Amino acid sequence: MTANLGDLRVQIDALDKQLLTLLNQRALVAEQVGEVKKHEGTPFFRPDRVAQVIEKIQQTNQGPLKNEHVAAVWREIMSACLALESPVRVAYLGPSGTFSEEAAVQFFGSSIEHVPCTSFDEVFRTATAGTAEFGVVPVENSTEGVVSRSLDLLLHSPLHIVGEVSLMVRHNLLRLSDSLEGIEVVFAHPQALAQCQGWLTTHLPHVERRAASSNAEGARLATTHPAWAGIASARAASQLSLHTAAHAIQDDAFNRTRFAVVCLPQTLPAPPASGKDCTSLVVSVRNRPGAVHDILAPLKTHGVSMTRFESRPARSGQWEYYFYIDLKGHPSQHHVKAALADLQQLCAFYKVLGTYPVND
Repeated sequence: MTANLGDLRVQIDALDKQLLTLLNQRALVAEQVGEVKKHEGTPFFRPDRVAQVIEKIQQTNQGPLKNEHVAAVWREIMSACLALESPVRVAYLGPSGTFSEEAAVQFFGSSIEHVPCTSFDEVFRTATAGTAEFGVVPVENSTEGVVSRSLDLLLHSPLHIVGEVSLMVRHNLLRLSDSLEGIEVVFAHPQALAQCQGWLTTHLPHVERRAASSNAEGARLATTHPAWAGIASARAASQLSLHTAAHAIQDDAFNRTRFAVVCLPQTLPAPPASGKDCTSLVVSVRNRPGAVHDILAPLKTHGVSMTRFESRPARSGQWEYYFYIDLKGHPSQHHVKAALADLQQLCAFYKVLGTYPVND
């Protein structure tokens, strides 16, 4: 016998009330947890604890909800409860509607205190000064490679990396109308312009391309002139009431950007080993034959896998370079600890940028 729609809605209403009662009970306990943390002086936000809670919930999930949807729901529940303990201030490249903001929400949940910044430099300054506890910055794109400014800032900053977010980036062409006709200028962050250059050359070959401080700023500019368009996210389109003249115009259909979550060590120490960790470091060696080969040797000797190796000029005027390296593993593991110790002995400059859990 088919259930009556009205009866089913009554059941859902009753379940919603039960859920709300339980969520408020959880929030009350979270407030008590906040008081204990305040008394002990321990960090309010611990990404490893969030991951543990979500993993336990997923292990007990019997469906029909998918595990990724369960994770999204519980992240928001924990974010809302944490806001009662102590609101988390997160700096990112603004204004509202950027992919950096989306990455921040994906990592922390939406119940954060947003601190939009005008540049990557300001994100680092804000997190260093304590105006925000955390910063979120892009470090690598699957199409365009590393985000150079972020790497340069990490080199000398006291901030360290405590987490990462990998975000599928879909660029949309936004404007006041839903047509491609009459566009004279397209605004976007230089990285976005580069990621969409094939599409722009094919579909808007004679349109001027102008760099903006962020994609969201480019979208905002598009609201001020009917012949202007911006490349930005669906989130920006919704927030600014712009039409999407073209969807997903990035040249790589699987375009992804990796974001680093950074903070001062006193805000949050390096997370403990999770079993799926990355250690990021930057090193330099004296310019001599075989120097690069030598710094890779300890990794092979101790069986440590390298997942990224990038070079950046040291700007010393003597053709010297800094090497940014991502290693698979945590320094508390014996083979990683031994490899890092040997590597450090070979380097003129050595700095661990952070150790943090990663997603598969």
